[in-house]
Amino acid sequence: MVTRVFRFLYSEIRGLHQAAYILALFAVGSQVLALVRDRLLAHNFGAGSELDLYYAAFRLPDLLFALFGSVLSVYVLLPFVAKAQTTADGERAGARILGQMFTLFVIVYTAVTVVLFIMMPTLVLWLFPGMTEQADLLTLLIRILLLQPLLLGLSGLYGVVTQLSKRFVLYAVSPLVYNLGIIFGIVMFYPLFGLTGLVLGVLLGAAGHLLIQVPLMRRSPLSFAFFQKIDWQMMREILMFAIPRAITLSIHQVVLLVLIGMATVMAVGSVAVFQFAFNLQSVPLAIIGMSYSVAAFPVLSQLFARQDRDAFCTHLIIAFRHILFWSLPIIALVVVLRAHIVRVVLGSGEFGWSDTRLTAAMLAMFVISLVAQSMLLLLIRAFYAGGNTKIPLLAALFGGTVAIGGAYLLNIWYATSLPLQNFVSQVFRLEGVTGVEVLMLALAFAFGVIVEMILLLYFATRNFGVSWQLVVVQLRNALLAAVVAGVTAYATLAFIVDGIKQDTFMGIALQGGIAGLFGLIGAWLTYHLLKSAELQEITTALRAKLFKTNVIGPQSDNP
Repeated sequence: MVTRVFRFLYSEIRGLHQAAYILALFAVGSQVLALVRDRLLAHNFGAGSELDLYYAAFRLPDLLFALFGSVLSVYVLLPFVAKAQTTADGERAGARILGQMFTLFVIVYTAVTVVLFIMMPTLVLWLFPGMTEQADLLTLLIRILLLQPLLLGLSGLYGVVTQLSKRFVLYAVSPLVYNLGIIFGIVMFYPLFGLTGLVLGVLLGAAGHLLIQVPLMRRSPLSFAFFQKIDWQMMREILMFAIPRAITLSIHQVVLLVLIGMATVMAVGSVAVFQFAFNLQSVPLAIIGMSYSVAAFPVLSQLFARQDRDAFCTHLIIAFRHILFWSLPIIALVVVLRAHIVRVVLGSGEFGWSDTRLTAAMLAMFVISLVAQSMLLLLIRAFYAGGNTKIPLLAALFGGTVAIGGAYLLNIWYATSLPLQNFVSQVFRLEGVTGVEVLMLALAFAFGVIVEMILLLYFATRNFGVSWQLVVVQLRNALLAAVVAGVTAYATLAFIVDGIKQDTFMGIALQGGIAGLFGLIGAWLTYHLLKSAELQEITTALRAKLFKTNVIGPQSDNP
């Protein structure tokens, strides 16, 4: 049994749809664990000051991970390692590149961490002005979490070998281990150490994320270690390519950092509500957008390297069409079923009805940008596959500026406009709920993401010569399917399952589940009647590829 599990973890996956659905399958599992994690947090703490501290503590470490982890990622290093493997030294040349990046990362990150560790008390007061009374505890939590980017950065470097070997199962299992560590921290460490125990659970998950890849690394010819001699010319070439990408990803984290900082001066629990809603909207994003973008990147890189622009555009359009196919109906269903989703996932213990209503409204605000976020993941990787890091950087700068500027302006407008306050409360049924102003942060985030996506679409058309005719057809079909899904789900709630009790977990889950199922059936029938090419492609992929995976044990990597 252990041997079979081991072989499955190290199975080699080939093909865009096959890899995408394998990644999506494990993404579902990872997101389920993430929902369990959030439910445990909501049950124990509710949307209160403790979770505000816990979530605020992640923002600076997450920014560091975006800076360093992006430099070490497969999207940066794959072209250089692949090129090195074609030389006379083969895998040894690739291993030297990875080893030198490993050495630089450990040295530079250690130096940066020491400086931040010393400056943390001052940084906390500056970044989170609403948490001055809890600054000492927040400083301690952030200092502990500074180890997380180190562990995840090393895991990302291992992930280069994992993806180069097409071990997508192993790559997809790592986030499962990460969430299991956090859950262990909630259940076991928190009763012993309080909030410090929660962040220790995060470190445990990050360590597991890294260690699960060690067996492959030990067997791989790309295995690496510390290097005493650095090829600075090669490192400069890599860093010149990687740094714009690191800044691009960091901008998104800077936006979240600023928005969370703004939330700290709002009502108590605003940070927790923001993060809960953001995590919930990240579930379909991880399953749809991340799966297709990760699976498409190696193919796009190879096609661009061969200068096969037609095939490059074809694969990009295929991924686009499938993102639209899934995302728009999901948006409609989440908007209609938002309260049921939040109540099922988070609604227990200390997480009250007011918390549920406000988080549900935040979720609706965030999810309207699901298509834009998913397409951004794909478009950014398409530009990276083409060796262009400047355009994604400029688009991210503009989109981030719009999001942050929009957050400040919307917050001022909401605070000074009684008609706007009444409109928002009535639309989202938030009469009597405090802290509604936090919705302006989600709206600003969504607007910034959409602006960034529009910019990248424009530059993709100009730079790659992509024709969007087929995408427009799918957009029409997906919009119609979304309308049918939303109307069907709403009608099911109103006329079919209205009698089901809503004061129990099973009743809420059953009501939302039935409505969601009918909505999905409505979307499927719409696609079927429209003879959707995407529906046929998905059916073919599931039949011909998903269940016919070539399994190659890790020993095959040995020369």
